[in-house]
Amino acid sequence: MNKEENKEEFKIEVGPSKLTRFERAKIIGSRSLQISLGAPAFIKIPKDINDPIHVAIKELAAGSVPLSIRRAYPNGKSQNIPIEKLL
Repeated sequence: MNKEENKEEFKIEVGPSKLTRFERAKIIGSRSLQISLGAPAFIKIPKDINDPIHVAIKELAAGSVPLSIRRAYPNGKSQNIPIEKLL
């Protein structure tokens, strides 16, 4: 099963079908804070990278961040969307 088939099974009802630049910034910031406080990385870190922001960017690019985005309308309707569905 490829990525496109997997995306079609989960229907995104709220917001765009891609990760927005604001959501991307929030994820990278949150994950880099976790890494800087000692959380283990979800990818193998190359020796030349020592900045937690760069590690978080690589994790997001690899799709290995186990977080979800909650998107909501002003009327209260919301949906939790796993990040891998938005990449």
